[in-house]
Amino acid sequence: SLSAGLDLPGRFLFAILTLMTLIAILVFIEEAVYIYRKIPSSKRSIIIWINAAAPVISTTSCIGMWVPRSTMFTDFTAGIFFAIVIHKFLMMMIKECGGQKVLLRRFENGHFTITTGPCCCCCLCLPRVPITRKTLFWLKLGTFQFAVFRPVLVFLSIVLWTNGNYVLYNVSPKGPALWISCFIGALTLCALWAVGIMFRKVRILLKCKNIIPKFALYQFIVILNQLQTTIINIFATQKIIPCAPPLSSTARGSYIAQQLLIMEMFLITVISRVVYRRKYHDLEPPECMAEEPGDKKQTP
Repeated sequence: SLSAGLDLPGRFLFAILTLMTLIAILVFIEEAVYIYRKIPSSKRSIIIWINAAAPVISTTSCIGMWVPRSTMFTDFTAGIFFAIVIHKFLMMMIKECGGQKVLLRRFENGHFTITTGPCCCCCLCLPRVPITRKTLFWLKLGTFQFAVFRPVLVFLSIVLWTNGNYVLYNVSPKGPALWISCFIGALTLCALWAVGIMFRKVRILLKCKNIIPKFALYQFIVILNQLQTTIINIFATQKIIPCAPPLSSTARGSYIAQQLLIMEMFLITVISRVVYRRKYHDLEPPECMAEEPGDKKQTP
C-alpha cells in the first residue's frame, strides 16, 4: 500500500482529500432526499442521476488514490456512470420543456442548428434540421448509444486486460488499447454533439430554469473527467511528468489526475446543490403562449 510509505504532509493531503470526498457524498445524499421530497416524480430520478455524477467520480478517484491497483476499475466505473449521465442530461432538457409532445408543439415549424460543437462547429454549410419526432429520436439515440456501447467496450477492455492483452498506456497500433480508446472517443463526440444541439435550441426557453449554469456544470465535468485526465496521462506516458520513487511517471500522473478530480468534483457537488435546489416554476403550456398576444390586443 502506498499510504504506508507516505510522509506526514502526504498523509495530511490524503486525509484532506478523503474528507472532501466524504463531505461530497453527504451533500449529495442530503440533496437527493430534498429532490425526492420536492421534485415531481417525472423529473426526480433524472435530476438525482445528474447530481450524482460529481460525487461518484470523486469517490472512484478517492478509491483509486488509496488503492493504486484498482485505478483501471475505478476509471472504468466513473466512465460508465458518466456515459449514462450524458443521456440523462439530454432527457432532462426534454422533460423541462414539458416532455417530447409538448416540446414538438412549442417548436412547431422550428429547426435544430447542427453546426455546433464538438463535431460540426466549423461546418457552416450544413443545413438546419426541422424539429420532428424523428429528429428527436436521433438526438436521443446519439446519447443512448454511448450509454450502451461504453459499458460493452469497458467490459471488453477488462476481459483483454485480465488476459494480458490490454495495456492502458500502450498507444501502439498493434495493441487494442489505442483502437478501443479511439472508438470510445468517437462515441463520446457523437453524444456530446447531440446534447449541444438540444441545448442550443432550448437555452432561451429554459433560461428561467437556470439551464445555462446547469449546462456549464455538466461541461466542466466533461472537460475535467475526460480531457484533463487524458492530457495528464499523455504527459505521464511521454515522461513529461517525472517519476518520483516509488512512483513511476504513469503512476504519478494517475495520482495527480485523481487528486485534482477529488477537489474539482467537491466544488461542483457544492455548486450543483445551490443550482438544482432552487424552486423553479413550470413553463406555461404552448397553447397559453400562443393565446397571449390575442388576449393582450383585446384588453382595453
